[in-house]
Amino acid sequence: MPPHTEEVMDAIMGRRSIRAYEGRYLDDETVLSIIHAGIHAPTTLGLQPWRFVVVRDHDLMKRISDYCKPILLLSLKDMTAPEAVEQKKLLASKEFNIFYGAAVLVLVLGDEKNRFSTYDCTLCAGTMMLAAHALGVGSCWIGAAGPVADNPDLMKALKVPEGWMIVAPIVLGYPKEIPEKPPRREPEIDWVR
Repeated sequence: MPPHTEEVMDAIMGRRSIRAYEGRYLDDETVLSIIHAGIHAPTTLGLQPWRFVVVRDHDLMKRISDYCKPILLLSLKDMTAPEAVEQKKLLASKEFNIFYGAAVLVLVLGDEKNRFSTYDCTLCAGTMMLAAHALGVGSCWIGAAGPVADNPDLMKALKVPEGWMIVAPIVLGYPKEIPEKPPRREPEIDWVR
């Protein structure tokens, strides 16, 4: 096997979405290392259509959470699957914060003028989450933060420049607990030879 193969595969197979964080501070150097790893992701034509916002303001994170929760709750209104019912209970709880008490929120922003930015920024975010895991830092992509894009005041508070969109809101912090490996279905594969 090529060198480092086992470590890379272990990082891929071992990464989990962390939804419970310790209250420990995550230093800037570690956050920058994770972002630096992300910018080494594949990018169409080498255009690198990303930029980043690092949010340490927990009051702002709570405001975003409080804004997004009722919108998400409304979107799940008619869903009855057990996962949706559980999610609705969480979202209805005043104490629940969509950022799970993480130390840092990193927004991966994509250039709206670049038609490939969603793909490239998603690859960047995935690479960041693998790098975080390799550094002993937990991460989770917070899709529930999506509605914030419709709130001009919160977008201004987040310093998202005009012409940029939030592609990946990712939280980082030291895990309080590591969840069990979730089951994965076997992939459906069609071979064309």
